[in-house]
Amino acid sequence: MTHLLQLNSNTASFADFKKNKEIPKIIEANVLKALSYYPELQNTHIRFEFKQHIKKSVMQAQPVALSLLRKKENRIYKINISALFRLTHTAIPIHQLPDSIMIGWIGHELGHIMDYESRSTWSIIGFGISYLLSKKFIQRAELTADTFAVNHGLGAYIIETKRFILEHADIPQAYKDRIARLYTSPDEIVEQVKALEEERELP
Repeated sequence: MTHLLQLNSNTASFADFKKNKEIPKIIEANVLKALSYYPELQNTHIRFEFKQHIKKSVMQAQPVALSLLRKKENRIYKINISALFRLTHTAIPIHQLPDSIMIGWIGHELGHIMDYESRSTWSIIGFGISYLLSKKFIQRAELTADTFAVNHGLGAYIIETKRFILEHADIPQAYKDRIARLYTSPDEIVEQVKALEEERELP
């Protein structure tokens, strides 16, 4: 995985991506690495916040509600991150996950923020309602986030993160089943990456 941990060649420094960001120091390196793949978000206001528990999720990207009343360029987003990664019989601090898994997970959540950035305030409100009510909408939303991540060069991280979840012996089966049911599979991401590479090779 050494090649995955190199600085994204499109950026001069991870520090460039700290602008308008609130990041817990213990995960700062991985967050900045993921952000380096999204130059469009360089000036976007994003808070990364640890939470003791996030229902049915490990990470969750959301707009800060009151900021939706502002102009789009002044919106604030937050990525909630479960402080503990819960296994079947125990739990570990989330920052103890391998770097590549954290980068993939955060990269997926940043894909959601890219989606939000393309939407009007009313569209985001509709997104939130539909996400709560429709399984098919969740599937489309998660595919959209993964597609943003793949198109921005994070495909290898996304594949590794999904395989880590689905193949980890100690992750609760109910969580694995939810991921398999609602999220893009590793094989589908592989196909997305191949298609993107083929497209870029065309004259």
